[in-house]
Amino acid sequence: MNQDLNILHLVTQASLVVQLVMAILLSVSLASWAVIFGKLIGLRKVRGGNDGFEREFWSGRNVQELYGASERNAEVGAPMERIFAAGMREYLKLRERRVTDPGALLDGARRAMRASLQRELDTIEHNLSFLATVGSVSPYVGLFGTVWGIMHAFTGLSNLQQVTLATVAPGIAEALVATAIGLFAAIPAVIAYNRFARDIDRIAIQLETFMEEFSNILARNVGQAASAPQGVAR
Repeated sequence: MNQDLNILHLVTQASLVVQLVMAILLSVSLASWAVIFGKLIGLRKVRGGNDGFEREFWSGRNVQELYGASERNAEVGAPMERIFAAGMREYLKLRERRVTDPGALLDGARRAMRASLQRELDTIEHNLSFLATVGSVSPYVGLFGTVWGIMHAFTGLSNLQQVTLATVAPGIAEALVATAIGLFAAIPAVIAYNRFARDIDRIAIQLETFMEEFSNILARNVGQAASAPQGVAR
């Protein structure tokens, strides 16, 4: 009885459909763990980059120099740095075109930063929906394997004249392994999704706050557009 209920023995003795369900769930679980570790590293890098750029931005460094550095670091810079560069780029382009209307200058810069923010959030949220799908679907896939396994077990028992717990238990246990693997895949995915969603919300708030602060800086400089067409001062 104990030998029959060994996990490895149960998996190898399960029906083909149940084994296929288990293989799919294990593959999905491995993929979700890869996404989880990738997100942990990626979000840590994003937070560190944003904090570093924000400290540099408020350190008193010349905005034009900061913009030049941001343009050079466009591929490897932090999301906040790229949002700053997008708004500054649009602001300077409008001033070069002799746009003097304060509303048009600020609206153009804000639209550019808003579009850049959306692109950054799309990148940060990449694969987050995969974790949500794994967390919501895996238990049902495992349950399907369990139901199929139980049906298969009872079909095999129909030809027996005497049924005891010793004859029923292995077949039922084989089927229940599928549910266990489904939960094993789903629970970490759900926990990670909730954690990452909260972290991304905080990053989004940080970026939106920076956008508003930088917009205020630009608003204070709109009146100086005619006398200093290339300059922005805090």
